[in-house]
Amino acid sequence: MDRPNLPLNALRAFEVAARQGSFTQAAIELRVSQAAVSHQIKGLEDLLGVQLFTRTPKGLLLTDEAIALFPVINDSLDRVGRILDGFLDGRYQETLHVGVVTTFAVGWLMRQLAPFRTAHPGIDLRIWTNNNRVDISKEGLDMAIRFGAGRWSGMEAVPLMDAPLTPLCSPRLAEKLKKPADLHGQVLLRSYRADEWPAWFDKAGSVCPNLCDPIFDSSIAMADIAETGAGVALLSPAMFAERLEAGRLVAPFPAQIETGRYWLTYPAHKPPTPAMISFREWVLDRSIEVAA
Repeated sequence: MDRPNLPLNALRAFEVAARQGSFTQAAIELRVSQAAVSHQIKGLEDLLGVQLFTRTPKGLLLTDEAIALFPVINDSLDRVGRILDGFLDGRYQETLHVGVVTTFAVGWLMRQLAPFRTAHPGIDLRIWTNNNRVDISKEGLDMAIRFGAGRWSGMEAVPLMDAPLTPLCSPRLAEKLKKPADLHGQVLLRSYRADEWPAWFDKAGSVCPNLCDPIFDSSIAMADIAETGAGVALLSPAMFAERLEAGRLVAPFPAQIETGRYWLTYPAHKPPTPAMISFREWVLDRSIEVAA
């Protein structure tokens, strides 16, 4: 179809309706009537000669034709939007949205960003923290730094940094811990990854006690509690280096376990933008320097 004949308003209405799963919600987002959205969709269907939606009691279902069309339109509008956002301050600046697991953001990334901002004044870097559960497309992100094994469906994953785990606790509590078995009877703070403490005890050559202590979705929270002496947390020394250097936390045992690493991830089906490429190169180089 020639560019002068592209039904841009109808394609925009289609993208919003497909994303929202509702003509009513699409009308609210577009600030038009529901009838106007229905009219645009009907005109697009007539032009293409296909049905795009099936109405159900739970909302709109995309037909095979709509499933093929939606990602192309969605990506195109996102790219146009990002370019237009870059002109808001009177000069072009590319906005980059990066989701980051909170532990990595606090423990490493935020302290490293000043040189990146200085070297890339044309990139408006915006950081969004999370608890390692993130959906790049639904949350409007370009990239995400997360912890795991590097296998996420539809994602490119670039390894950044190893983060072995070991017990960390307050100096006073550490005085009571001479051997791994001394952890029995202590409050063992746990993450939602249930296999971590058993794996560590196995590595340390000791029997894991029956685990029934609190479960947290934040390593920062576990470190805060461990620092008060109220428990022992299995954490990455690399992410809590400042607390270890200050003596607020100590590592009573040398045994460490590898349960994953930090990765930079982004959609495999979308070409990376210049800002994404610059950030990828910078964070990879910086993480290699720190590891060395």
